[in-house]
Amino acid sequence: MLKLSNVTKRFGTHTAVNDLSLEIPESEMFGFLGGNGAGKTTTFRMILGLLDKTEGEITWQGNPISYQQSHLIGYLPEERGLYPKLTVKEQIIYLGRLRGMKKHDILQKLDEWLNRFKVPEYLDKKVQELSKGNQQKIQFISAVIHEPKLLILDEPFSGLDPVNVEMLKQAVVDLKNAGTSIVFSSHQMGHVEEMCQHVCILQKGTPVVHGSLRDIKKEFGKKNLSIRGEFSMEFLKDYPGVTSYKALPEGCTLHVDNEQVAQDIFASLQGKGFVSKFEIEEPSLNDIFIAKVGASYE
Repeated sequence: MLKLSNVTKRFGTHTAVNDLSLEIPESEMFGFLGGNGAGKTTTFRMILGLLDKTEGEITWQGNPISYQQSHLIGYLPEERGLYPKLTVKEQIIYLGRLRGMKKHDILQKLDEWLNRFKVPEYLDKKVQELSKGNQQKIQFISAVIHEPKLLILDEPFSGLDPVNVEMLKQAVVDLKNAGTSIVFSSHQMGHVEEMCQHVCILQKGTPVVHGSLRDIKKEFGKKNLSIRGEFSMEFLKDYPGVTSYKALPEGCTLHVDNEQVAQDIFASLQGKGFVSKFEIEEPSLNDIFIAKVGASYE
């Protein structure tokens, strides 16, 4: 388990992370969310020891993280950190050797990854010759070539088209299923919602939501309600318990405070006309993020 206890990071008078306490379960995927400047990358860098924390404690498997554990940890930074004039092979051999791997093993793993990502022809190409999306694939390979037990991914799907996003997502899921603990941040709520069991939403360095995604949705209370019918539903706009209303050509979508409001609306529709759809859903992670972070998100 990765554990952060009362972690604070200050840069002069600015507090980037404020009294953050988290427990990130082993062999799971944990999602970090937050607006620009919320403290996600700073938190990652403190976990890795790239930044010294001002206060608090960070432990993994009960011990502080040190250089001696670097061969067990992988990191994909948001900013690309590859050497542009090196070939892909030279790049990965160098980084793999830093992780204690033998050249033969590195080349074998690299061949497997390049074939999996459908770019075997890039072995001897310089990084600067690749598109941004393919550079991202190589950077991902550099983060996982040594089969880390803890993997930190900062915006891993940035710059990828939908096909390559799915390819990389499956690779991440396979690593998790093989026992790797994964922590990642993304501005794409759907990716986090689809892949993570636990999440944390940061706002100005402080967690405003933290825990099991399933429990967070239950505790949030508000529901999404979708209605289709052959009559005007404008009267629902000001209905008690309706927090937002969006008209559609043949109905509307609503956010309601709780299931009782949905039941009352269902009763109020009786006798007004044919209802072809009445569906209540759990709130999406995007709904929760907007409600909790709101106007402060940039």
